[in-house]
Amino acid sequence: MRSARLLSLALLLFLTSPAVASAQDIGVPVPPLGAGPWVIDTAEQHKIRMSVVARGLSHPWALAFLPHGDMLITERDGRLRWLSAGKLDPTPISGLPEIRTDGNGGLMDVAIHPDFESNGLLYFTYTKPAGGGRGSPALARARLDGHRLVELRDLVVTDAYDGNSGLNGRVAFGADGKVYMSTGGRVENVAQQPSSLRGKILRLNDDGSVPDDNPFLDRPEFRPEIYSLGHRNQLGLMLHPVTGELWNHENGPNGGDEINIILPGRNYGWPVVSFGRLYPGSRVSEHPTKEGMESPLVVWLPAIAVAGMAVYTGDAFPEWQGNVFVGSLREGGIPGTGHLQRIVFNEQIEEIRRESLLREFRQRIREVRQGPDGLLYLLTDEDDGALLRIEPAP
Repeated sequence: MRSARLLSLALLLFLTSPAVASAQDIGVPVPPLGAGPWVIDTAEQHKIRMSVVARGLSHPWALAFLPHGDMLITERDGRLRWLSAGKLDPTPISGLPEIRTDGNGGLMDVAIHPDFESNGLLYFTYTKPAGGGRGSPALARARLDGHRLVELRDLVVTDAYDGNSGLNGRVAFGADGKVYMSTGGRVENVAQQPSSLRGKILRLNDDGSVPDDNPFLDRPEFRPEIYSLGHRNQLGLMLHPVTGELWNHENGPNGGDEINIILPGRNYGWPVVSFGRLYPGSRVSEHPTKEGMESPLVVWLPAIAVAGMAVYTGDAFPEWQGNVFVGSLREGGIPGTGHLQRIVFNEQIEEIRRESLLREFRQRIREVRQGPDGLLYLLTDEDDGALLRIEPAP
């Protein structure tokens, strides 16, 4: 009897030990955001002020600035919101397609056409239901007519997928006026498969057709939309406002988040090489680099679950000009550790230092954008998500 009791006690201690604790158990408690504003000291650009512009957003994912200062905000559960003069319209914009919202799918990125003032076109990524519980990341285009979307059509629909991972996508316009879409490629080897649109960056004309100078047009085994391959889950895609290059970032597994400069026809390695480890702990690859595959510009060990990205070019924070800002959903796989990171590069685009900001708020930072007013705007990926603004302290 005594042996049985000791065995039961040992089993209880094992099941409650940190080694087998759930992510929820090891998460850091997240305090309420509070009313603000807050004055925060930072390196190089001292005394900034963060304030809440809008609350009550359900897992906001992305934002885009409209002419004259208005803003569009996507919510993952399938709503597109309008913010004007600092006020969030309670009625979502109508006309969106049917959207699969379970897992990490939903309504995601949004971008406006460079000639939006004349054509009213906007582009957004979302998870399209594919039947049988599956979802397909898709890119759609529509015209914004007042408070509704009209002339809606899909420009590209990627491979259907059974699970709940990698259903996300970003969209950005390049310096060449083309539309670029990123797709997730975590599962199996889809990121390396030329017949799959998953784990790729795609390049399209603004009407959805394939440009006649895409890099794989002369290789029939490749889908013609593919611009680059070998990507994992991409939660950041942007046109660098100074260099005109296309930059992305992607989540590694257990470590190995990275920023890349995207070049046509290049292979970025996943899942052949990575600086990260698989979730059980083993390395993805014996060596993190390989000839014929592009090495990342920036790597995170441990992973910070990068999301959203912006290069600061405004005058409000002169000491931050040229710095790259990325959001963090959590660090080292620990919930409740989200924050904002600032990365400083030299003139050769080589990283020289980083700063972690807003750690005390423990918010999941999903989006980072510079506004036309030269200030920084963030979205927190929470049940009661918020739009935040960072400006110089008075």
